[in-house]
Amino acid sequence: MSRASTFGHSVFLGEGAAAPGGAPRRAPGALAVLLWLATGLSVGYWVLQAMGRSPLTPVAAPAVAAPAPDTASVARVLGAVQAVAVDTPASAPAPLSSRFQLLGVINAGGADGAALIAIDGQPPKPYRVGAELDGGVVLQSVQRRSARLAPAGGGQQGFALSLPAPPGDTP
Repeated sequence: MSRASTFGHSVFLGEGAAAPGGAPRRAPGALAVLLWLATGLSVGYWVLQAMGRSPLTPVAAPAVAAPAPDTASVARVLGAVQAVAVDTPASAPAPLSSRFQLLGVINAGGADGAALIAIDGQPPKPYRVGAELDGGVVLQSVQRRSARLAPAGGGQQGFALSLPAPPGDTP
């Protein structure tokens, strides 16, 4: 009787070619190793996640400074007309009212309000009622299209500044 060389345990020892499906007999062992490796990595990940958590500490947000207002944009919004510089002779002193140019008014009713005023051809600045302007002049009141200014001491007579008539406005 002749025996085949693949009889007995020789297939399990790696002497045989392949299993009937064509896959080597090592596949179940390699698959088991891969599954245990994935399980170990997963458990390790979750253990590190649980141990690594600490209570959240709030972080203070940095304070942001308010941006400075663009006076030219504010003047346009309030209906400013572009100013043209006019040379005056140095021999005659200019009246106090000629230093100021009213570019816009916000009338909140009553004693509240603000005016956008340019002084000596410089960029305009907003002033509230009761605020002191350059040269000791105080903004006393604002109306719909005008503002009243007077010296802080009250010794001189006050004066009014008016906005130019809007384009297309006929009296």
